[in-house]
Amino acid sequence: MRRSRIVGFLSSLLLAAGATLTGAAAAQAAQPAVADGYVALGDSYSSGLGAGSYLSSSGDCKRSTRAYPALWEAAHAPSTFHFTACAGARTGDVVSGQLGPLDSSTGLVSVTVGGNDAGFADVMTTCVFQSDSACLSRIDTARAYVDTSLPGRLDTVYTAIRDKAPHARVVVLGYPRFYRLGTFCVGLSETKRQAINDASDHLNAALAKRAADHGFTFGDVRSTFAGHEICSGDSWLHSVKWSNIGESYHPNAAGQSGGYLPALTSAA
Repeated sequence: MRRSRIVGFLSSLLLAAGATLTGAAAAQAAQPAVADGYVALGDSYSSGLGAGSYLSSSGDCKRSTRAYPALWEAAHAPSTFHFTACAGARTGDVVSGQLGPLDSSTGLVSVTVGGNDAGFADVMTTCVFQSDSACLSRIDTARAYVDTSLPGRLDTVYTAIRDKAPHARVVVLGYPRFYRLGTFCVGLSETKRQAINDASDHLNAALAKRAADHGFTFGDVRSTFAGHEICSGDSWLHSVKWSNIGESYHPNAAGQSGGYLPALTSAA
């Protein structure tokens, strides 16, 4: 082979190799960075109201260092962590005030929301201070709201989350059953306790359905809280807490670490 042909042949090989490497580098650069940031959204069950050790910077949102989002972050060290859950939040509050940190680098989102929309605080106040019939009537109103109005509000939240965090695994966490039934316990009647538990199940079914319809994972905490309901003798939930009424009927620190954290971990 003549020298000119050899030089031409080698030049072709080098150009082809260079093009291959350049193409590979470009393809690699085009791949998005691994999405592993974590954003925790939701209401008081996610902020950690009831667990104590509140971050002073969170104000009335009552974000706790003992809440399951903070515990998950400490155990898994995601690349970024944003804790925007806030006590008292409804679906509209999540959409308007909590979604800012979500982006294409978000790999995990957790959220609890829907209980306040359905009137959780008013249901519990009615059942604590009024008759069985008044309690059951207020629960019926809440159940009707869950059936008619809540699904659309959840759709709005879930769609907004997916739009802003297209690569994220989204875990929708539910609510525990509040009472251990069939045991002697001072306070609400068995009729009220049963109705409250049934209402929680009804809400969880709605949350699970909407989560599935959006391709999200539902984290059911009823199994992790089993044996630790109010009246169980080892409750992970506050009953009426007169010294801090806002913490009533919320998980304590054990409920966050033993009830919510395992549910998130298994779903994430």
